[in-house]
Amino acid sequence: MGRLVLATIGILYGAAVHANIEKITVYGHRAGLIGDSISASSGIIGQGELQERPMLRSTEMLELIPGMAVTQHSGSGKANQYFIRGFNLDHGTDFATNIDGMPINMRSHGHGQGYTDLNFIIPETISTISYAKGSYDASQGDFSTAGSANFFIANDLQHQQVELSLGENNYFRGVALGAADLSDGKLIGATEWQTYAGPWDNVDEDVNKKNALLRYVTNMQNGNLSVTAMAYDNTWNSADQIPQRAVDQGLISELGSLDTSLGGSSSRYSLSANWQGNNLQANAYVINYDLDLFSNFSYFLNDPINGDQFNQQDSRTISGGALSYQFDSHGFSIPVQHTVGLQLRHDNIDNVGLYNTKDTVYVSTVRQDSLTETSYSSYWQSNLTFNSKLEATVGVRYDYIDAEVNSDIAVNSGSANDDQISFKASLNYLINDSLAAYANWGESFHSNDARGATISIDPATLTPAETVDLLVKSEGAEIGLRYFDKQNFNLSAALWWLELESELLFIGDAGNTEASDASKRYGIELSAYYWLNDSISIDAEASLTHSRLDINDVNDHIEGAVPVVASTGVNWHVNDNWQSSLRLRHIGKRTLTADNEQRSDPLTVLNGMVSYAQTHWKVSFELLNILDSDDHDIDYYYESRLPGESNEGVEDNHFHPIEPRTVRLSLSLLF
Repeated sequence: MGRLVLATIGILYGAAVHANIEKITVYGHRAGLIGDSISASSGIIGQGELQERPMLRSTEMLELIPGMAVTQHSGSGKANQYFIRGFNLDHGTDFATNIDGMPINMRSHGHGQGYTDLNFIIPETISTISYAKGSYDASQGDFSTAGSANFFIANDLQHQQVELSLGENNYFRGVALGAADLSDGKLIGATEWQTYAGPWDNVDEDVNKKNALLRYVTNMQNGNLSVTAMAYDNTWNSADQIPQRAVDQGLISELGSLDTSLGGSSSRYSLSANWQGNNLQANAYVINYDLDLFSNFSYFLNDPINGDQFNQQDSRTISGGALSYQFDSHGFSIPVQHTVGLQLRHDNIDNVGLYNTKDTVYVSTVRQDSLTETSYSSYWQSNLTFNSKLEATVGVRYDYIDAEVNSDIAVNSGSANDDQISFKASLNYLINDSLAAYANWGESFHSNDARGATISIDPATLTPAETVDLLVKSEGAEIGLRYFDKQNFNLSAALWWLELESELLFIGDAGNTEASDASKRYGIELSAYYWLNDSISIDAEASLTHSRLDINDVNDHIEGAVPVVASTGVNWHVNDNWQSSLRLRHIGKRTLTADNEQRSDPLTVLNGMVSYAQTHWKVSFELLNILDSDDHDIDYYYESRLPGESNEGVEDNHFHPIEPRTVRLSLSLLF
């Protein structure tokens, strides 16, 4: 099966570029892409690999991207922490994600810029995930500094199915997928319900996640049309990060919590339409989103009476769309394929608020705003084929963002706008049928929270505050190689660098991010896939990064930067019925302070899965954290105060442990 997938990569990917990518079902990791990709660090993930990967949370889908690590520092309903190319992306800044053309990253969000919550995605409905590291394609815009991932919903289901999963700590997940042919098209439906108590000593997570999807697919006007409605609703309690000294003093265990009233609720409802013809593609969407989140990172540092618990709220409607057109031309006998595109996004944020609370009861308002933020983008990209071996891609992109902030503190209200022109270029040289070389360069950006672009007074301290630029520019490049022997071995390697005009850093006692100095990163990435035979495949991925602030100071380390991310795995298809997978993930010591005096311990976790399938049913057994590691999902070093401690507080490592070894069993009925 692996060899068959590899042998058809070029044909399938070419068809995806010129036809409808959602129509293609892929059952393996397509990282070969010789002659089809513009960089060595991009690839496509198929549904088959999603099925084979043991995962604690469905949001760990992004860990299928080589060099990407996904962790959690709070309750299961909150957006994950993401790490790639030396970035602690917090909840998504500097990595762009979308699904069927709809953006997932949230601008000017209540909890963090670029907030990326993937809980609304039902993994079984995804046909492919295309990813790119760096920003070398003109269609990539806001948040794409470190890379991007595009989720594509399936137009065809491999199976109609009902699946039930049970596990320790009251884990339950039910999924149903079905399709029906209509006279002029097809209707696809999916539902998901998940509950979970978690392994925590004094907090029942009480997760209650519900998802639904309804998709209509048809042919219209010589093209393919899909209309998709999605609904997500979730409530949960949180076991947040805890200070190491509280564990050392015996106040709580590593699985305990100091504030047991934390948690939240979130919902996302969307309607989108996509149409794709031979040369023209268009999409439009509207999203209604809400978040109500309670956190407490510093306990009694700022308010020794009521405590430092705070509530973050976000309520918005996002609407927008995109249009692209592809055409060919010839110049100096060189075939050129052009793509021009327009993108529009409008965020109408009814309320983005920060409130002081005690046991989730309102105490006072820190800041409350409503705002609108609109972006207009256009791009032109041309692919030049000089001969059968050499291709070049050049592109230019223009982005304009306009924001209007209405704050409860009048002087913090105002308008802001910014624009940027980004240039991108790539070379692709086919050395032979199995080896290709790449060179890429590109400019990109991430937007800052619009409230930071109009602020005059810090709402917490009532002292003057400095504004930040609405857009922060980045520039990066990479050179790379892909080797693909079309039989057993697939290797890609990339050497890259990236400069960012302003870093966003996590601020523990505020629970948000803050703009910092410019930064520089460079690193090397290696990915290798080896098929021993038709039954056994091995893969290994490693990313090594050097990250520094661009300042003349010994305190130039970037807090949260990750120098090493590595993973390896073995997939063994024992026979037509039995299948197994074993995965090892490693995250190296993370920098916690600018002087690099405080660093986290490394994180290593081993997960496994065994499944047995017949024509109409399948049983899967997952053993997660096989070695029962007590490593930390996340570490931060900052000041907090426990009851009885000095008024100044204590600097300490604050961490969230990975979950202990757990067992899950799934039964699927296939139709």
